[in-house]
Amino acid sequence: MTAESYHRLSLDRVERAAGAIDPVFLRSPQFVCEPLGDALGVRCALKVESTNPIRCFKGRGADWLVSQAQPGEPLICASAGNFGQAMAYAGRARGVPVTVYASVRANPLKLERMRKLGATLVLHGDDFDAAKAEARRAAAASGVRFVEDGLDVETLEGAGTISLEWLGAAEFPDVLLVPLGNGALFTGVARVIKARRPGTRLIAVQAAGAPAMVESWRAGRVIEHDQLDTIADGIGVRVPIPQSLDDLRGLIDEAVLVSEESIVKGMQLIHRHAGLVAEPSAAVGVAALLECAAEFRNALVGTIICGGNLTPEQMREWL
Repeated sequence: MTAESYHRLSLDRVERAAGAIDPVFLRSPQFVCEPLGDALGVRCALKVESTNPIRCFKGRGADWLVSQAQPGEPLICASAGNFGQAMAYAGRARGVPVTVYASVRANPLKLERMRKLGATLVLHGDDFDAAKAEARRAAAASGVRFVEDGLDVETLEGAGTISLEWLGAAEFPDVLLVPLGNGALFTGVARVIKARRPGTRLIAVQAAGAPAMVESWRAGRVIEHDQLDTIADGIGVRVPIPQSLDDLRGLIDEAVLVSEESIVKGMQLIHRHAGLVAEPSAAVGVAALLECAAEFRNALVGTIICGGNLTPEQMREWL
């Protein structure tokens, strides 16, 4: 069975999203980065999703979702930081009150931005999954809609608009290395590419210190972890969403787990050779090239710089 024959993510809806999302999140830069490719030993193309008001791709799906909510209707979500910023930004722009649950250990820069964008912020638990469980409980108790990134299909549809743009490039990558967290980014991007450019090889990349999604995909069932051990908080998932695993069926050609050392080195190379600040989750594609560039020697390899939110302290430490 092909992805086209069963997938809940409609290509027509992705096209509709591209026409409705706040333009500030659309038409992000995309180019072959020759200096970075020279450093990696492979031709490398980038799609840069950090040049917008929240410095990440999440604004696409969040704005598309909030645009369909009733003005004044409150929403609750959970976030490691970037989705919460996106929901706060879209909610403020469209008159929708947003409450975000986040871990007490979440990136302080992201937390401060959520507050300044007008979200009500609730800190709970030691990681994203603990915060999400509490957000779900609070939403059920109050009767407020709980928005779940990766489950609500609008988050996938918004991510799919990235591919619609990239397909217009003069030269499209032969291989895409896409960060895999809760599945919204990978599924949205891969769903469009599989339909429009089926010969493209799609590789999911996750941190070895947070392997639950890759392990679950390989096993064909949900595999949970008790804790995470990665700086890549944006893709740090302990408890996969079962629907997300269903969504990934037929879309992943290969999955790679990368080390923390490679993630930091990838961030440094992106900064040095592309002039970009990439947060750890955004550097995993380059980290994968550091670990297995020889495999792609004759291909144009693309990856998505999906976010660039680092604190000054993190920049000093990692860059």
